[in-house]
Amino acid sequence: MTTTADRSTETSTGAPGIAHRLAEALEPFLAGPLPVRLRCWDGSEFVPPGGAPSDFPLVELRSADAVRRLLWHPGELGAAQAYVTGELDVPEVDGWDLDKALTHAFAVSRERGLSGARIRPRALLEAVRAAVEIGALGKRPADPATQADVKGRLHSKLRDRSAISFHYDLSNAFYELILEKNMAYSCGYHATPEVSLEEAQVAKLDMVCRKLGLEPGMRMLDVGCGWGSLSLHAAEHFGAQVTGVTIAAEQKKFIDARIAERGLQDRVTIRLQDYRDAVPAAGQEYDAVGSLEMGEHVGQKNYPTYARVLRESVKPGGRVLVQQMSRSGKWPGGGPFIQSFIAPDMHMRPVGETVALLEAGGLEVRDVHAMREHYVLTVAGWLERFHAHREQLVAMMGEEVYRVWELYLVGGAMAFRDGRMGVDQILMVRPGGPHTLPAVRDF
Repeated sequence: MTTTADRSTETSTGAPGIAHRLAEALEPFLAGPLPVRLRCWDGSEFVPPGGAPSDFPLVELRSADAVRRLLWHPGELGAAQAYVTGELDVPEVDGWDLDKALTHAFAVSRERGLSGARIRPRALLEAVRAAVEIGALGKRPADPATQADVKGRLHSKLRDRSAISFHYDLSNAFYELILEKNMAYSCGYHATPEVSLEEAQVAKLDMVCRKLGLEPGMRMLDVGCGWGSLSLHAAEHFGAQVTGVTIAAEQKKFIDARIAERGLQDRVTIRLQDYRDAVPAAGQEYDAVGSLEMGEHVGQKNYPTYARVLRESVKPGGRVLVQQMSRSGKWPGGGPFIQSFIAPDMHMRPVGETVALLEAGGLEVRDVHAMREHYVLTVAGWLERFHAHREQLVAMMGEEVYRVWELYLVGGAMAFRDGRMGVDQILMVRPGGPHTLPAVRDF
């Protein structure tokens, strides 16, 4: 009879295996035993001491390239590269799935205080020795096809167009299978956890329009209009005259088609235009300005310019609403995975810093509405649709894109659930004229 430790060192043929060798080499980096069940390409398996196999999530390393990527890019980026290519997998077994496995890994990291821990040279040397023994040492594998490669000066108009196109021009049909019929790609407003994704998005759009005080005939600018959810809703349900701007060509095509379908040509105009070029001429300012989850993409240095555009685009006394994600810590772009595979050049900051930048840009902040918990429910709705349309999404975009988005949606929901990220609606007015905000507000 063999013990768990004995079994973990063997392949199916009884020879010493790779899984235990890797677990042994990783222990100094993890300040303790590997906290997952590990199965390697040679058939060997490691089970952490002190529990049954089902007590731990299963991680499969299907190729030496998975280890090679982690050697070249230790941490999140290497693991993400290996996951999206399928060289690393987290099978759904024994009640574990990707969400639960990542949650377990984050919990262990916190318990062991691994963030910022220093690694001793001897541990690095041992890791290299282990890589040699298992045949994982070699030249850097090529980046996955889905990894971004944007070039040019950071947040120049050309680079911004490339970064936005990388994510938002992926495929309108792809997004239609994930988002609800309004194509709202931002946090919804969930009165209860039971409301549907579509109901939550309509509630959010209604709330934004009410906060902006929209009435029939009022002129509104939608900065970073996405697939037109706010522009179309404001025109169709509040009678506004709307101009939307986007730098994603596929989004403009999509909205223009919806404008024609709904007969809104006299009320909605969409421009393929950088936000920096959207400021109207003097005397032509809009009655209201909205910008939903676009400010994250303008960059830290350009945020004062973004704030100035918002201010100069609205008439004195007019209202401006920004809905924007927030984040603290050393990864304002969201972390190596998000920055490399989802949203290159994105920049987030604590909400207080964003408020200060908007105030410095000449806007008076009147309300800040935190909605972090709502995003957990919104992403859950997207994930439900994502998983339900798996076959169509893979057929359309390929397995690697599907795995990128699975990791993105699962990780995003966790970040909002655990408080690593937030999202807020910031309501402002431009000084210099009387505003119509009620003293007692019920939005």
